[in-house]
Order: sequence, then structure tokens, then C-alpha cells
Amino acid sequence: MNLTFEITVIPVADVDRSKAFYEGLGWRLDADFVSPRGLRVVQITPPGSAASIIFGEHLTSQQPGSARGLHLVASDVEAARAELLAGGADVTPVWHDADGIFHWADGANRVDGPHPAADSYGSFVSFDDPDGNEWVVQQIVTRAPGRLWDDEPVVPGVVVDDPEELVHDLLVGAATAHGAYEEAELGGVRDEAWPQWYAEHIARTLADAGYRIVAAEPAAAAAAALEGSVA
Repeated sequence: MNLTFEITVIPVADVDRSKAFYEGLGWRLDADFVSPRGLRVVQITPPGSAASIIFGEHLTSQQPGSARGLHLVASDVEAARAELLAGGADVTPVWHDADGIFHWADGANRVDGPHPAADSYGSFVSFDDPDGNEWVVQQIVTRAPGRLWDDEPVVPGVVVDDPEELVHDLLVGAATAHGAYEEAELGGVRDEAWPQWYAEHIARTLADAGYRIVAAEPAAAAAAALEGSVA
């Protein structure tokens, strides 16, 4: 039987302020309701996450801002930082732990800059919500061997319901754009380098749509590079 972790309750002082903050980051509002006896429940989900946060009224005895070490994972921590900044969060520059194994609490042992030797598990940014609840974003490009269930992809990415339709649309889009390119730039002359042009156009289209294509490391190399990492 699967037991999926889906909810963390965080303590906040002003529910509407917190709701506005998280929605400003682009996180999805799933629910906001109040029971007849005054129990308010707001559920919000980060982009691409299977787990959500809940906050509201009468949900926890924790002090607002006391949640520490709430962790998010991104395949590109610099891009995640840029999006969070654009959404209104006060995000730290990228940092890593001096020992390279997860990180210490309260900013201890931090070193500025990304981890010098590993693109997965070692680099972080962090930010607080308006109450001071702490969030940490960890970069993971490739999961370490043994840290996936059998039905999970090795490389985090977008799940495509109909890959044939996606490929079809990408090829049609590239063909249409390339035909216009041949007419406008080459005077109607056939472009013998069309495979490269198609590849670059499709890669740009995928990137603009939010897809990220990464090469999975061989298992042995990944195991060696990620030994001792946490997450």
C-alpha cells in the first residue's frame, strides 16, 4: 500500500496575507473555506508538487513563523530563484554547505555559491514567508540510485499524457517556421542544414513551454558523485 506524503500545516498570523504571498509566487490555490464554527482552511500547492501546505485559523498550536526547513526541489536552482524573486520573495543567493552533506540549521556552515563538485543535492537557496516560516530550495538534477520507487522517473521532469501528439505538434511547428525561414532568409532555396534548424527550434519551443531536458548520469557515476548527499 502506498502512503503518500501530501500535507504540511504551517503556522501563520494573518491568513489573507499569507494567501496573497503564496499566490504571488505562482503557487496553486486549492481550497479556502471556513466551517460554521470558524475553522478556516487554505490549501496551496507549489508548482509541480504532489504535496501541499495548509494554513488558516484553529489548525495548529505552533507559533507563527516557527516552521523551519520546509524543503522544495528544483532541477535548476538559479531559475527557481529568479521566479521566486519575481513573485515577491526575498531569496538568498545560491549557497552550499561547507561539508557538502545537506545543511546545518539557521545558516550555520554556509558557503556562498553553488556546490563546486556536484550539480545535484549540494546547492540551495532559501527564503522566508511573511511570518518567517523558512523555505529551502535544493537543486536535484539526477536522483541518487536507490532513492526512487520503481515507477518514478530517474530525471525529474514533465509527465506527458500523449507523447505522440507532443512530437507531432513540435514537428509541425518546426516545419511551418522553417518554411517561412527558407522563404524570408534563403529566397526559397532549400536549406540543407534543416535537421540542425529543426533541433534548435524544437529545443527553444520546449524551453519556452517550461520543459527541461537533462542527460541522466550513468548509475555508477551518479552514485559516486552523490555519495553522502541527503534528500
